[in-house]
Amino acid sequence: MSAIGKRELTAVADTGVLRFITAGSVDDGKSTLIGRLLHDTRAIFEDQLAAVQRATWKRGQDELDLSLLTDGLEAEREQGITIDVAYRYFATPRRKFIIADTPGHEQYTRNMVTGASTADAAIILIDARKGVLTQTRRHTYIAHLLGVRHIIVAINKMDLVDFDEAVFNRIRTEFLEFSQSLNLGEVRFIPMSALRGDQVVEPGLGLPWYQGPTLLAALEVINVQKEAGLLPVRYPVQLVVRPGTSTDFRGYAGKLVSGVLSVGDELLVLPSNRTSKVREIVFLNQILDVAVAGDSVTVVLEDEIDISRGDMLCDPAAPPQVLKSISARICWMSEQPLSMANRFVLKHTSRSVKAKIGTLVDRIDINTLQHEPAPKELAMNDIARVTLSLAQPLFVDAYDVNRETGSFILIDEASNHTVAVGMIELPAAKA
Repeated sequence: MSAIGKRELTAVADTGVLRFITAGSVDDGKSTLIGRLLHDTRAIFEDQLAAVQRATWKRGQDELDLSLLTDGLEAEREQGITIDVAYRYFATPRRKFIIADTPGHEQYTRNMVTGASTADAAIILIDARKGVLTQTRRHTYIAHLLGVRHIIVAINKMDLVDFDEAVFNRIRTEFLEFSQSLNLGEVRFIPMSALRGDQVVEPGLGLPWYQGPTLLAALEVINVQKEAGLLPVRYPVQLVVRPGTSTDFRGYAGKLVSGVLSVGDELLVLPSNRTSKVREIVFLNQILDVAVAGDSVTVVLEDEIDISRGDMLCDPAAPPQVLKSISARICWMSEQPLSMANRFVLKHTSRSVKAKIGTLVDRIDINTLQHEPAPKELAMNDIARVTLSLAQPLFVDAYDVNRETGSFILIDEASNHTVAVGMIELPAAKA
């Protein structure tokens, strides 16, 4: 069977897990929506439900507050807001899910970036009484920037506007007008009441004019599996495995971030540009014939080549670009403004190199999506386009092609704090 045939077969067979985020402005009902999903799919243990009931009573409420199922920090329960990213897990007969409940407050936008960075889908919540707000725009843009390909706009709290179809249509039009320049692709709009449960897991009684799927039904049919498996092979080496002096075993441990790898496949080794073939694929002392995107394995090659941590094994027919200068979008996450004098460590897959900002090309105005050219500084949560100069080459793809080899983080050399996340665009220059 050809490599392409193996990839297609693997992609169909492996349905996997759907990772999604909830996003939007504060008090749009994100935590309540997740609580409703967990409650109505019976994914809550009795002791969890009892704890939420006690917390609800302490707040003087009679009706069970499902938002407390995800607002796990004491500070969140006291303030009634989400501060950190809360992860929850549930499953239906059709699929398994990992949910990231991200904060709505502007000051916690960097937490939303964290949640969206690994998401396959995003639910953008909008309060039916308020329509599209600044944070709605910001979170939609970030989801788009981070390559979240499946967007569901959940127009929530329809019970507070008498389930009026005209309100739903007005907000739908408003969102489409804002997002048309982003080229989001297909966007699904679902009216709902997370508090009552209408159109979340079950249709409910309040929205007879809506004929589409419930939120859960829409999530169950999202297809995300074949994307990473159909990309060219990218295998960043994390560790050279030498068990001891009594054996000549030499393997290269890491995670196959994209593609499908089989015994006998030819690989290109970067940065040496040497080639070899796969002799063995080892997983927990078992010999495999095939590894697929997402598998953490040890690869043994037929030839002895000088390979170390940070090197990459890849498809010789479609290698990544080897660059010492890159152009990227970054989200600045530090409370300290960006200084052009700062020096950074750029971490990309398993490779870390010293880096500095070359130019601040522009900054994005989230409200208008206009580009402010050559800003003098970046503040926390700003999104900008920059160029970076690197001390050593990286092996990269554009982020919109491969999220794993197109993303990086910047770490301040002096403080060792992570100060930015980046998405690689067109290169500034070749190495």
